[in-house]
Amino acid sequence: MQTILIVINDAPYGSERPFNALRLAIKLNEQEEQPVCLKLFLMSDAVMCAMKQQNPLEGYDIQQMLEILIAQGSEVKLCKTCCCARGLSESLLIEDCEIGSLDDLADWTLNAEKVLTF
Repeated sequence: MQTILIVINDAPYGSERPFNALRLAIKLNEQEEQPVCLKLFLMSDAVMCAMKQQNPLEGYDIQQMLEILIAQGSEVKLCKTCCCARGLSESLLIEDCEIGSLDDLADWTLNAEKVLTF
């Protein structure tokens, strides 16, 4: 099984980068011929993607996409420094999203066959 790490940096609704990263991640998880172990690390303004109780008025729903990925077995971690800078605590996060560290990102990077950044 191939391990793929996706690092997202942009705010959930400020650009389409998080949306496109999550679309790709969901599609990768759906590949039956080549199963993957998918990990997502959210940094900078992307940590806001993991906030629960999002209510977008129209278009895509980042919270729902992350919940799909988690249900598919993907791991999601957020940068602790980035969360602290934005006042984001574990109690405000979608279930099964975890605040991690740069050590986690370094470990995931070293153990991934592919690393994609958005």
